[in-house]
Amino acid sequence: MMSRLGLDATGLIQPGSLIRWTARVKLPPPATDEALAAFVDSAEKAFPEAGWRVRSRENAARGLERNIDRFAEFLTLVGLTALLVGGVGVTNAVKSFLDRRRDQIATMKALGAPGRFVVAVYLMQILAITAVGVAIGLAIGVAAPFLGGGALASALNLPIEFGIYPVELALAALYGFLTAIAFAVWTLGRAHDVPVSALFRDRVAPGGGRPRLAYMAATLGAVAALAGLAVLLAYDRMVAIVFVGAAAGAFVLLFGVAHGVMALARRAPAPRSTALRLALRNIHRAGGLTLSVVLSLGLGLALLVTLALIDSNLNRQLTEQIPEKAPAFFFLDIQSTEATAFETLVAETSPGVTIERVPMLRGRITALKGVPVDQIDPPDDARWALEGERGVTYSQDLPKASTLASGEWWAADHDGPALVSFEDELANLLDLSIGDEVTVNVLGRDITATIANTRELDWDSLAINFVMVFSPNAFAGAPHSELATTTFPQDAGEGDEVALMKAVVRDFPTVTVIRVKEVLEAVNGIVSQLATAIRAAASIALISSVLVLAGALAAGHRQRIYDAVILKTFGATRARILGAYAAEYLLLGLATATFGVIAGWLAAYGVLEGLMNVDARFDPAVAFGAAVGALLLTVGLGLLGTWRILGRKAAPVLRDL
Repeated sequence: MMSRLGLDATGLIQPGSLIRWTARVKLPPPATDEALAAFVDSAEKAFPEAGWRVRSRENAARGLERNIDRFAEFLTLVGLTALLVGGVGVTNAVKSFLDRRRDQIATMKALGAPGRFVVAVYLMQILAITAVGVAIGLAIGVAAPFLGGGALASALNLPIEFGIYPVELALAALYGFLTAIAFAVWTLGRAHDVPVSALFRDRVAPGGGRPRLAYMAATLGAVAALAGLAVLLAYDRMVAIVFVGAAAGAFVLLFGVAHGVMALARRAPAPRSTALRLALRNIHRAGGLTLSVVLSLGLGLALLVTLALIDSNLNRQLTEQIPEKAPAFFFLDIQSTEATAFETLVAETSPGVTIERVPMLRGRITALKGVPVDQIDPPDDARWALEGERGVTYSQDLPKASTLASGEWWAADHDGPALVSFEDELANLLDLSIGDEVTVNVLGRDITATIANTRELDWDSLAINFVMVFSPNAFAGAPHSELATTTFPQDAGEGDEVALMKAVVRDFPTVTVIRVKEVLEAVNGIVSQLATAIRAAASIALISSVLVLAGALAAGHRQRIYDAVILKTFGATRARILGAYAAEYLLLGLATATFGVIAGWLAAYGVLEGLMNVDARFDPAVAFGAAVGALLLTVGLGLLGTWRILGRKAAPVLRDL
C-alpha cells in the first residue's frame, strides 16, 4: 500500500501496464435489493462507455454464483421430490387406513348412513391425523436448526442466522394439508358408492372403480393447487414447472407399465414352479397390488435415480473440474522489455520447469458486425463478454490449449487485414461466423478485425486461454505486457516452488505472482462445502423415498393375511408362501427398476443439460446402485412384514370371512 504520489513516482503507470481501479460504494439505508439494482442500472446507463465491471452482493463471484444457483435448483428438486413421495405415502396410508376400517364402513352403510356421511367422517379423521403429523413436523423443523444448525454452519464455514419464521412455517403447514387432501380424496371418494355387499365381499374379491365426478374434480383441484403453490414459491420456477410436468408424465407412463406387466403376466405360460405360478397370478389378478406397487415403487425409484445422478454429476462438476496437473504459477504484468531476462531467471532458478509466455493486452469489445454493443441484447450466457475489458493476445501459431472448430489459421507471415480467432461457443451465442467483423478498443484505439476461425478451448486445463487471439500485425508496435505460466516436473517439491517465487519477487518486483496451489485450495474448500450441503439435502428426499417405497408394500398386508390363511389351509408351508411373495415382489421390482433407471436418467439428463448447464454423464454404478439398493431394502422390509403376518392363526380369520 502506498500513496498516490508514491505510485506516480515509481513510473509503473505506462501504456500497456495492467492496472485495475476499484471503487466501493455504500448505499444509504435502506439498501434493499431494488435500490441496489436501480443504482447499478443508473450507473451503467450514465457511463455506457466506461467498461466497468459492476459486482454487487448478489454477484460477488460469478463462478461461485453459478454453483450456488445450481445448488438452489437442486434444493428445489429435493423439496418437490420429498413432497411428491410424501403424497404417494399419503395415498398408501389412506388406502391401508380405510382397508382396516372396512367393517365399520359396511356397518355404517348398512344402518343407512349415506355415502357423503361416510366420506365426511373419515375425511375428518384423516385431517385430524394430518394435523397431528403437521404439528410434529413443524416442531421438528423448528427445533432442528437450533439442535444441529451449529454443526452445519461449522461444516459449511458460513455465518448462518437461526430463527423462527412464522410465514415459512405457515406455508409448510399448508403444504402438508394440501398434500394430504390431494392424495386422499380419490381413495376416500371410492367408498361413497360402494354397496354394503361389495364391502363385505371385497375381502376376498377386491374391487376397483373410479369415484364420483365430484371427488375426481376435488382431487384435480387439490393437485392443481398444490402444484401451483410449489411452482409459485419455488426458487427456480422453470425447474418446478418441468418437475411437475415430468411427474405427471411419469404417472401416466407408470400406469401403462403396470397394465403392461399385468398383461404379460396374464399371457405368460404357466411355469412348473408353484411359487412362480402363484406369483404370476397375484400380479394380474383383479384387486392385486400390481397397480399401487408399480406406481409407488416406479415413481420412487425414478426419483431416487434422478436425484442420485444429479447429485453425482454436481459433485463431479464441483470437485473434478480442476486438472491434476495445473501450472504452479501465473505471472502477470511482465514488461515486454524484461521478458527475456525473466525467462533466464526462471530457467536458472528452477531447471526443468516448463514456461509458457504470451503477450497480453486489455481490450473492450465495442462493436460486432458493425453494430455497437450498447445496441446488442446478447444471451445471458454471453453477456459477460461484452461487459468490461477482456484480455486479448496475438500469435503466429494456434495456442496449445485450443482446437480449431471452423476456418483456417492464418499464415505465420500474414501481413494483410487484421484477423481474429474467436472462441467457438461464445461465437455461436453471439451469432458470429467466419467473415464477420469484431471491433475492439485497445489502449484507446479501435481495431477492427475479421473472424478467420473459431476455436474450442479447454478452460479446465488452467492453461493460458483467450477468447480472442489476433494476428500479430493487428497490434504491431503496440506496448504490452507479458503473461506467463510455469509448470514443475512431477518430482518437484514445495521448496522448489517457494524458491522460484522468492527469486521472481526479488528481481522483478513489478511482476504479480499468483500461486495456483493456494487458489485451488481455496476453491476446493468452497466447493467441498457445497458438495457436503448437496449430499445432506439429497439424503432427506432419499430417506423419504425409501420409507414410502416400504409403505407401498406394507399397504396390502391385510389382503395378504387372507391369501396366506387360505393357502395355509390347503397345506402350503410358510416358506413356500414367502417364496411366492418374494417372486412376485422381485418380478414387479425388475419391471419398475428398469423403468426407474431409464426414466431417472432421462430426467437427470434434462435437468442437468437443459436447466443447470452441466455436462451430464451416465454413471451405471450410481444409477443401478440406487435402484437395486432401494429395491432390495423395500422388498426386504415388505417380506419382513409378510413373514410376520404369515404367523396369524387361520381360525379367527376364517370365522371373520
